[in-house]
Amino acid sequence: MATIRRVPNLEHNFQLVITRVYEEGDQELLEDEDETDEERVFLISQELEFRIGENDGESTLVWRDLDGDVDEFFEFVAPGTNEPTRAFFETCMYRAMYERKYKMSADNTRDTDFQEFVWHPPLSTKVKVTPRRKVSSKANTVPSSSTSAVASSLAPEPSAEDRTPSLTKKTTDPSTDSLISCEAELYSWDTKTDRFNNEGIVTASIMRPKNTSFQSWLTAENDSGLLLAHQITQDMNQRFSYKMLSLTWNHQGDDGSQSSWLFRFSEEHLAVFLQKFTECLWETLHHSSWAKLKADEQIYAVSANEDVEMRDVENDEDDEEEVLSELDPDEEASDEEEGSDEDQDTSIKIPGSDRNSQLTVGYKGDRSYVVRGNNIGVFNHSSENGVKFYGSITKLATPKGKGFKPNHVMLHDQDTKMVLMNPTEPHSLFSMDIERGKIVEEWKVHDDITVDHIAPDNKFAQTTREQTLVGVSHNSLFRIDPRVSGNKMVENEYKQYVSKNKFSGVATTASGRLAVASEKGDIRLFDSIGKNAKTALPPLGDPIIGIDVTADGRYIVATTKTYLLLIDTLIGEGRYQGSLGFDRSFPATAKPMPRRLQLRNEHVAYMGRSISFTPAKFNQGPGKEENAIVTSSGQFVIAWDFKKVKKGYLDQYEIKKYEDHVVQDNFKFGDDKEIIVALDNDVLALNKKNLKKPNRHSLAPEGSFGSRSNIVNTPY
Repeated sequence: MATIRRVPNLEHNFQLVITRVYEEGDQELLEDEDETDEERVFLISQELEFRIGENDGESTLVWRDLDGDVDEFFEFVAPGTNEPTRAFFETCMYRAMYERKYKMSADNTRDTDFQEFVWHPPLSTKVKVTPRRKVSSKANTVPSSSTSAVASSLAPEPSAEDRTPSLTKKTTDPSTDSLISCEAELYSWDTKTDRFNNEGIVTASIMRPKNTSFQSWLTAENDSGLLLAHQITQDMNQRFSYKMLSLTWNHQGDDGSQSSWLFRFSEEHLAVFLQKFTECLWETLHHSSWAKLKADEQIYAVSANEDVEMRDVENDEDDEEEVLSELDPDEEASDEEEGSDEDQDTSIKIPGSDRNSQLTVGYKGDRSYVVRGNNIGVFNHSSENGVKFYGSITKLATPKGKGFKPNHVMLHDQDTKMVLMNPTEPHSLFSMDIERGKIVEEWKVHDDITVDHIAPDNKFAQTTREQTLVGVSHNSLFRIDPRVSGNKMVENEYKQYVSKNKFSGVATTASGRLAVASEKGDIRLFDSIGKNAKTALPPLGDPIIGIDVTADGRYIVATTKTYLLLIDTLIGEGRYQGSLGFDRSFPATAKPMPRRLQLRNEHVAYMGRSISFTPAKFNQGPGKEENAIVTSSGQFVIAWDFKKVKKGYLDQYEIKKYEDHVVQDNFKFGDDKEIIVALDNDVLALNKKNLKKPNRHSLAPEGSFGSRSNIVNTPY
């Protein structure tokens, strides 16, 4: 069946959706298959070269395969379709192309306005269409209800004569190409007055040097010349806001200082600028052409940059206050009490020349363990909301007596054991008896497959006698059972991919469902080990360095260098509505819309250095609801109020600054108020009430900001 659907949360964009229709009995045969091809989705644009054809007397729809060669096409045969239905469907396709191109409604158009979208074969040669694949249909007609729904949902907008945005093609330097240019207001953040200063009307552009393929620059110029040129990278911490019609970003100067900038666009320019910026950033991160992405993957990437509300707007006054806070975000901080009580955190310094490198929090005996070189410090959580040094496990060594510094540790078997990873022996794991303080076993997992990451069998397995655990290599997922003889990999619970997926982390739910992330930025959701992924979420480009999931599997938080990615795995529509992406595949037209949790650009300017997050964690504990997310960057511990985040308040976070670098932090097991923090040379407990609202006073000392002359950079 062929239908036309509006793209969720992306105005003026539509999809051609081809859906497999089953005869009675066919559907059950596919019920247990892991990955089916029930829907194919194509973003409707002029590049599809869509046209109506005929095959053996039956009407057909023909369009280009943008992922194939230039002469490869798809053909959809619709037997029994009458002429009015065929003509109506064709018109709806042209309306969708019109809206995508001109970013406005097609309601006030005439048939002549669609002539530019009607495909004509090249005049020089006769093109014989050789379809790449026939998309079979069990439907007798193309249902008019689908196309009429599209037409009826289009709202009246300006007339066709006013449709083209006034985009300019101004190139400052003949050695560069202007990918997009438009008029905008430029603002710069003043760290002394805590306000965005209006720098006037400029031409905002994205430029690309002619001698490069995947490097782009964000520029601003006026009649006086070029004002700034900032290279588009993952460190920009970009933030688009449809409410403010703005793009805000950070720039790091040559002296390491951070500045914050803002473009404010007209409504018709913001969407096209967002699209082009997303394309350029994706190409920079992947060193590959944006055109190679599938249509649904492009939509997913663009949606991650959109500042779309997750909540229903209940109060217009709240909206007005939010808009005002965008240009004066620290005004609300004036209500914060100055000169608050001394922090109640307590710290312990650990002797030794090495620095702390890892933290793992136990559930039994209220203990935490901190890795420091080839030693492990053991700490008790005191009743006074602090930590107390209990002892140390020194000179870690394999059963053969070879010393090593573990690169990852995990508590196991009711906290009686600790599993250690030795970077010099990647095919094995090492089991330590915590009470004896000694490594007693080497678990050889496989002769050829390395163990790059591990996770418990389920989220709370460490509180049970569960013996198995989950292992991940760069391209495979498997179960490890230390009780089996020989190699410890369970052969019938093993899934390997042919390509190098660069898996970078794994997390499990309370029921043992699995989320696997990669350095490419994609996420796979599994209901069990050994089968294909039920859901594969495409990469945004940034490598994922850590992943965590709520106990029920509803939410995933994936950590990149500069932002956290929050994903709701609940399927909201279609045949499997109400299921989670771990158990069923998302419909191609209803993939989850990822949400970015990131620091406000002006706060980054105060912090004085680029963001580099550590793996974020939910608070956890059996029967405990997740209501907070904690991470760190540099000297700062950062916690989001998860309840507010789910309501759409994505920047509701609080911060605590330390003099030392924060290595890792996590909530005390079963607690959502006490955070255990490992610094380079300290270990401490921080009560969440001592976190502060971010502003100039809580983030940076006086006199730490660079001069304005250092924040404009024109390298090309």
